[in-house]
Amino acid sequence: MIPPRIFFALLLLILFAAHLCHVSILWEGDTLPLATAQQMLHGRTIYRDIWFDKPPLTAAIDLLWGARPGWLLRAAGALYALLACWIAYRFARDLWGEPAGQSAAGLLGFFLIFDFPSAVIPLASDLLMLAPHLAAVWMAATRRPFWSGVLAGVAFWINPKGVFVAATCVLWNPAGIAWIAAGFAASSVVMLGWLGVAGALGSYWEEVWQWGRLYASSTFIEHPLRNGVVRTLDWMGFHAAIVLCLVAAPKPRRYVWAGWFALSLAGVAAGLRFFPRYYFLLLPAMVLLAGYTCARIVRVREVLLILLLIPAIRFGPGYVRAIRNAAWADTAMDQDSRAAAAFIRNIAKPGDTLFIWGYRPELYVYTGIPAASKYLDSQPLTGVPADRHLTHSEPVETEAAARRRRELAQSRPDIIVDGLGPYNPHLALTEYPDLRDWLSAYREVGRIGQTITYKKEQR
Repeated sequence: MIPPRIFFALLLLILFAAHLCHVSILWEGDTLPLATAQQMLHGRTIYRDIWFDKPPLTAAIDLLWGARPGWLLRAAGALYALLACWIAYRFARDLWGEPAGQSAAGLLGFFLIFDFPSAVIPLASDLLMLAPHLAAVWMAATRRPFWSGVLAGVAFWINPKGVFVAATCVLWNPAGIAWIAAGFAASSVVMLGWLGVAGALGSYWEEVWQWGRLYASSTFIEHPLRNGVVRTLDWMGFHAAIVLCLVAAPKPRRYVWAGWFALSLAGVAAGLRFFPRYYFLLLPAMVLLAGYTCARIVRVREVLLILLLIPAIRFGPGYVRAIRNAAWADTAMDQDSRAAAAFIRNIAKPGDTLFIWGYRPELYVYTGIPAASKYLDSQPLTGVPADRHLTHSEPVETEAAARRRRELAQSRPDIIVDGLGPYNPHLALTEYPDLRDWLSAYREVGRIGQTITYKKEQR
């Protein structure tokens, strides 16, 4: 075996190299948390002054490096991936020894590189939950239930699917359920106290839970169950190396492993969307069992190395495109936003404020201009979630969206950008009668790619 220090030093170098390939790209998962954190640095309070539909730790973590894009963001992502790999290593080592630990960590590191780049590169909520998920179950399995509950609570305040992590912890340590509950409550009391002191509890409820319920209960996919089966089989194909290892799962506590998989799959299926990033819930159990199998069956390792070529061949070219900054359908909107941001910076004056219509929060990040409104995107203003608003126009709510548009009309941004209308004319800013008087104070000053920029008329 490789000495652990050398193993993790090499793993860190590989993770750094992979993440730094994406230093000139902001993926969708990067954008809203970064923009929200930047507004927090401008002195605004999350939820109360900034609409944010995810738990607070998803944005708060970006404060650690000043909510800056570029190499700091990607270095943070590499370090976070290394942390998740180290936890997987310790968990597997405690259960089955050093070889299993290194195998589990190495496999997790591999899939945190050679998987969908838009999922594994951004520090978005599904990926951010990976480390506390692993750590919480590790604590439960090693009979430290209070800390298991604390970490499950951290997972919950990153992603609501943390409730599935808490349930898994109880499955691993049912005798410790009271301590797990106490730890979960301790994390939650801290977070609720922070939101209460900031006067943001009511807004948090509306933005994360009420809007989240509308989002989760209104899938736009025509045949969601069939789509779920197809996407799950696709995911299993790309992860065939670790799926293969499930046939040799350890017999002791096999029901616990089966329960962990069932709970994780339930989390993936919640909302019936089956996006690739949701499958991070399945990775912890799978890499641990794969580590166990690799450490014990030599012939499995040979087959596993061959199967790892599937994701490497599929997703490896994305790193080449990222380095070359080549034209790529996956990054077309990001490149469009960079060009639009350059134009906006050129026409902006010191002290100007900005409002973006559409889901283009990267424009706040690239321009560095403070937001004029609490709404950093138009989802709560149109009632149409961003997972469909480029092609669909049916709102999931109407009255609340109209109320928020009236609130928007009280703001006075210096620059307005419509980044949605060129994609979906039915949801263009000009299509809302209750905003026409407000927009009449602005004139169009430029069209860059798929954005239309307006500037306040000088009076």
